[in-house]
Amino acid sequence: MLRQLYDWTLSLAARKSAEWWLAIIAFIESSIFLVPADVLYLPMALSRPDRAYRYALVATVASVLGGIAGWYLGHYAFEAIARPVLEFYGKYEAFENLKLSGTGIILLMLVTSGLAHLPPIKVVTILAGVVGFPLGWFIVSAIVARGARFLFLAWLLRTYGDPIRHFIEKRLGLLAGVAAAALILLYLLVKYFA
Repeated sequence: MLRQLYDWTLSLAARKSAEWWLAIIAFIESSIFLVPADVLYLPMALSRPDRAYRYALVATVASVLGGIAGWYLGHYAFEAIARPVLEFYGKYEAFENLKLSGTGIILLMLVTSGLAHLPPIKVVTILAGVVGFPLGWFIVSAIVARGARFLFLAWLLRTYGDPIRHFIEKRLGLLAGVAAAALILLYLLVKYFA
């Protein structure tokens, strides 16, 4: 089923309405959808490198709006909507473990999930709403993290083209995971020595 969903999302890149689909996928990915917007963004930016930054902006805005929707789901409709979504994806236990985190850790998770999907963005947006993470800080961190991710991808694709796509698809998650681990370690060190 996951492969079919991935293939369907990828097929949207060839449509005339691809930009709208990118916005829709980026929006729902940040709150409830399993497949990341990158699956649609990458082929779109590769096929039209002249529009890579435009697509990055569309994906960023839609992703931030979707994150706000996820925040509201967590804050106002956790039991009715958000919990079933988390259970469906098998993320409820991880969510419960994360719920005990302080606001500093949640901010760090917003940044790492926005940059590298670690943990998945939908889990963190819902978590931020459940624990009442300040919505203003949430929006700022989402703009910075998601914007940095999509704009960096746009730059890579405009600069290096198709060869970078293979690198991104195979290794970016690993590199982002290492960067996320380094950020978490840095945060813990600062917290410990402060």
